[in-house]
Amino acid sequence: MSALLDSLAGNSSGDGSRKATLDAIVRDGLPGPRSEAWKYTPLRALERRTFAPVDAAVATFDPALLADIPAPRLVFVNGVHDPAHSDLGTLPSGVTLAPGSAGGSMPEAGTDARGRGDDVFANLNAALATTGAVVRVEAGAQVETPLHLVFIGAPSDADRAWHLRHAVEVGEGASVALAEHHLAAGAHRHLDTATLSLRLGARSRLRHARIHDAADGATTFLRTDSALAEDAEYRRLDLELGAALSRHELNVRLLGDRARVVANGVLLATGKRHLDTRLGIEHVARDTACDLTWRGIGAGRGRAVFHGGITIHEGADGSDANLSNKNLLLSEGAEIDTQPVLVIHADEVKAAHGATVGQLDPTAMFYLRSRGLPEADARRLLTTAFVREPLGVLASDTLRAALEARLDAALASLAGDA
Repeated sequence: MSALLDSLAGNSSGDGSRKATLDAIVRDGLPGPRSEAWKYTPLRALERRTFAPVDAAVATFDPALLADIPAPRLVFVNGVHDPAHSDLGTLPSGVTLAPGSAGGSMPEAGTDARGRGDDVFANLNAALATTGAVVRVEAGAQVETPLHLVFIGAPSDADRAWHLRHAVEVGEGASVALAEHHLAAGAHRHLDTATLSLRLGARSRLRHARIHDAADGATTFLRTDSALAEDAEYRRLDLELGAALSRHELNVRLLGDRARVVANGVLLATGKRHLDTRLGIEHVARDTACDLTWRGIGAGRGRAVFHGGITIHEGADGSDANLSNKNLLLSEGAEIDTQPVLVIHADEVKAAHGATVGQLDPTAMFYLRSRGLPEADARRLLTTAFVREPLGVLASDTLRAALEARLDAALASLAGDA
C-alpha cells in the first residue's frame, strides 16, 4: 500500500467521479521499474512519504522574489491564488488572465489529462485539482507584453501537496508571449502536480518560456498537452534548474497542415537532483514541422533523464522532424540517460534525431588554459557556451535576457559539483 497515494486521496473532498478515479489510482499504485515510462525515475522513496493539504490562507514570502517579474502577472503560493502579489492592471486588450475554479471558468479535465496507469500523476491532478490559471487570447489580438504565471513554493509547518490545472487558448491569428516561473521562497519538501492544456488556433503564434527553479527538496510532476491548428507556430524554451525530483511531460499534437513547434530546453542536474523530461511530438497533418534542441548537464550526483519521442502518423506526408540532445557529464557521480525515439508511418518525410553524452573537450580546455584562464573559469566558459544554443528559440525577445541571467546564476553554482 502506498502511503503517498493514501495521504493524497485522503485530502480530497470531490464528487463521485473524482472519488472513483482516486480509488482506481490507489488500487493500481505507483508505476514501478517495469513501466517503460518510469524505469529511469524510481518512486520508492516518494511512495513512503505523506503530505498534508494546503492551507486556505496564502503563505507569506519576501516580495523581492517578484522584483524581476513585471506585470501583468498571476501569482500562486503553495497552490493558492495570491491576489495581493498578482498584478493585472496592465492586462492588454483582448486577453483574459485569471484564476479558475471548479465552479467557475476553469475547464474540465479533458482526455489529455487522463491516461494509462503510468500517467498516475496526471490522473491524480485530474481528480484533485480545483483551481489553476486561465489564459485566453481573442482572435486577431497581437499582444506584445509577455504574460507571467508565477508559482511559488514557500516554507510551511508540514510537507504539503497541491494540484493546479491550467488552460491557455490562443485564438485564430493571435500572437502572445507567456512565461511560467516556478520558484522557491525558502527551503521546503512540498509536492505539486500541474497540467496545462494549450490550444493554438489557426495562424496563431505563441512564445512560451518555462523556468523551473524549485527548492532543493521539492517534488514536482508537470504535464503540458498542446494542440496546434493549421499554420500555428509554437516556440518554447524550458529551463530545468531546480527541485529534488522533477518530471515534465511535453506533448504536442500538430493537427493542422503546416503547424510548427520549436521546443528547446536545458536540463541542469546538479547536487542530488533528479530531472526527468519526456517529449511526445505527434505529426498528424501534412507539411508539419518540429525542431527540438535540448542540452543537459550532469554534475555532483545529479541525474538527468531525457526521452525525445517523435511520431509521424500515416498521411502526415511532408513532415520535417529534427531532434538534437547533447549532454555533458562534469563529475564521476553524475548520470544522464537519453532516449531519442522516432516512429514514421508516412512517406516523403524528412527526419533526423540524435543524442550524445560526453565530457568537456580537452582540446578546448587546453587552449583556454594556455591563454591564461584558470581551470574553473575555463570550465565555466565552455559549459556556458554549451547551453546557450537552445535559448535562440526566443530570438531577441525581451524574455531572453532574464532567462540568460537566471541560467548564468545556476551555472555559477557548478564549481562545487564538478
